[in-house]
Amino acid sequence: MDTKYKDIKKAGLLGIVGNIFLLIIKGTIGFLTNSQSMIADSVNSASDILASLMTFIGNKISSEPKDKDHNFGHGKAEYLFSLFISITMIVVSIKLFLDSILSLINNSHFTFSWALIIICILTIIIKFALFIYTKKLYKKYDNILLKSNYKDHRNDCIVTTSTLISIIFGLYGIYWVDGLVGTGISVWILLTGISIFTESYNVLMDISLDEKTKETIMNLVKEHEAIKNCYNLYSTPIGNKYFVVFTIAVDGEMSTYNSHKLANHLEKDVEALDKIDKVVIHVHPENLT
Repeated sequence: MDTKYKDIKKAGLLGIVGNIFLLIIKGTIGFLTNSQSMIADSVNSASDILASLMTFIGNKISSEPKDKDHNFGHGKAEYLFSLFISITMIVVSIKLFLDSILSLINNSHFTFSWALIIICILTIIIKFALFIYTKKLYKKYDNILLKSNYKDHRNDCIVTTSTLISIIFGLYGIYWVDGLVGTGISVWILLTGISIFTESYNVLMDISLDEKTKETIMNLVKEHEAIKNCYNLYSTPIGNKYFVVFTIAVDGEMSTYNSHKLANHLEKDVEALDKIDKVVIHVHPENLT
């Protein structure tokens, strides 16, 4: 079992345990005090549990090695499960938005409790620790599941800080802020879910390399004077990296050995780029282009 798999697995398990704990205490106090923002926060923790679970499962599948049926490995599982996470976030955000709007319309009140403030502070501490830990792993492995999780933990810190503010307003009898914060939380979750959905969807739909990386590849091609032309550059994502295919044209008088030696050398140069996993270069005589 490699280090990357074990580290992401640990991040998923820590997220599951932490969010179950937060769901229980936030949900209990939220319903006892009828705090809409705390209830929204607890539902957010429920979606976080699912997100951490999807991270755990997606990581396990994506870590499987290449086989005869999956020649490029199982890397896209990261994006498939990240897509599941984003859909859950979007559905939850819509439900929370509607509940919060009703709370504002009905001018709902909640019962102030110092337990609400204590839970908010505890949540912020736990989530900030998970945010730092998960973001550190994301920078190390550039994994979209970790990216989804660290953004989720970061958002939770902001969300719970907003909840804390609304509860403090409640201490002074200003209850409408509670419903307003619940609405803001739901919108925040929605925007985050849409962002993760878009990124995951693009990879699953085989979005091509960004223009900057394509330009870098073409600059590497230009470093070889023997290459007369380059065309038909195609790419497809496999996990967080890309499989790239393109054609180079060389002098028709160049020997087969030398032309393939040139192509092999160029393949190694391109594969050295951070976003590239595998490169295949076709070689044609210039007059066939």
